Amino acid sequence: MKQRHIGLAYLSPYILGLLVFTMIPFGASLYLSFTDYNLMQSPNWTGLANYWELFTTDRTFRRSLLVTLTYVFLTVPLKLAFALFIAYILNHKLRGINLFRTAFYVPSILGGSIAIAVLWRYIFAEQGIVNMALLGLGLEPVNWFGDPTNALITITLLRCWQFGSAMVIFLAALQSIDKSLYEAAACDGAKPWHSFVFITIPLITPVIFFNLIMQMVQGFQEFNGPYIITQGGPLKSTYLLPLYIYDEAFKKFNMGYASAIAWVLFLIIMVLTLVAFWSSKKWVYYAGDKR
Repeated sequence: MKQRHIGLAYLSPYILGLLVFTMIPFGASLYLSFTDYNLMQSPNWTGLANYWELFTTDRTFRRSLLVTLTYVFLTVPLKLAFALFIAYILNHKLRGINLFRTAFYVPSILGGSIAIAVLWRYIFAEQGIVNMALLGLGLEPVNWFGDPTNALITITLLRCWQFGSAMVIFLAALQSIDKSLYEAAACDGAKPWHSFVFITIPLITPVIFFNLIMQMVQGFQEFNGPYIITQGGPLKSTYLLPLYIYDEAFKKFNMGYASAIAWVLFLIIMVLTLVAFWSSKKWVYYAGDKR
């Protein structure tokens, strides 16, 4: 009994933090999503009015939702593919390989910071490094922030640049594969590409699935990059749902409506996560799986 009390004492900071900073705000936002609340007066219960307005009359919400889905479905596959590619290269025994692994991991630590977002804005500015390089190659400079398509590409590149965390997880998975499998495949005449497709990929599908879920959730929550670099423009081409939530809650003080948008975003993430778990039965292979 004494050991149980000691264990609960050690767990109490986490439990209190979970209740105070997660569960209570979680329930409060659900309640506020059914109210008209401007932070100055008591919440006024309006039922489904906020959700009805979202799906029937709010064109900004539909535009922001489309931009958010496009952003996520662009960044997640590109980031995972690039992270796996770099991890595969860094899995080879080369001189100074630990230095390269550290260098490739650093962007994932710094990439979400305000300073890096500001730096990214200057890199792709009209007189930025990228356009200077294009001029040096004899090409026309690109209006990265003035064109809606280019602006979304710029934000996508920033997200893909933060591939370090996914890369480290992929690298750990690659290092856990038994080398005798590749040796046996080589004896049968398999080329490196065949070994990668038929040995490496199936054996790391659990890690691919984990990274897919984590990157998808983080992609839907992206805020810093679009807010600092483009402020959602031009023509709301980078106006992600987190930016819309922020504007409604802290600029217009429409906390009830912002809570409704946040819960719609939460439901979208939950549905896509459930779809991913359902589809994993068909393509994720675990140790001892006889499929």
